[in-house]
Amino acid sequence: MAILEILEFPDPRLRTVAKPVETVDDELRKLIDDMFETMYDAPGIGLAASQVNVHKRLLVLDVSEDQSDPRVFINPEITPLVEECQSYDEGCLSVPGFYETVERPARVHIKALDRNGEPFEMEAEGLLAVCIQHEIDHLDGKLFVDYVSRLKRDRIRKKLVKVQRQRA
Repeated sequence: MAILEILEFPDPRLRTVAKPVETVDDELRKLIDDMFETMYDAPGIGLAASQVNVHKRLLVLDVSEDQSDPRVFINPEITPLVEECQSYDEGCLSVPGFYETVERPARVHIKALDRNGEPFEMEAEGLLAVCIQHEIDHLDGKLFVDYVSRLKRDRIRKKLVKVQRQRA
């Protein structure tokens, strides 16, 4: 397994819309394993393939306290089940060090393929629902900072660009 590089905002590659996964094979499962290792190492609770510059509709997450519930979603489709939204302070491995309150549907239905290419469906609420929606946004080229004001987004961009320049 390998730790992959996580793209950071404002990298334009984060705006690429991911394409559906055509084949679930050993190469994809290796990517899944590398994504889990990268996510846990970061540390984070979710990672979309777009964040590691692989523009396929694939995400991994584990919202458990002890990293005991790894979940894989290939070609996920999401449907809100309620109009009610919940507010949650979201952070992101691609926007390190920043948290903003985002409103999302409180309960969702998900259809996807698992790591073996088998279809499954599930309902999610709470942190799991928030995380799935956040990661699917990545697959659509969207970031949580898109939900905040332009002023806040520009401040975050400037601060991250400064940090990235200092690292280079």
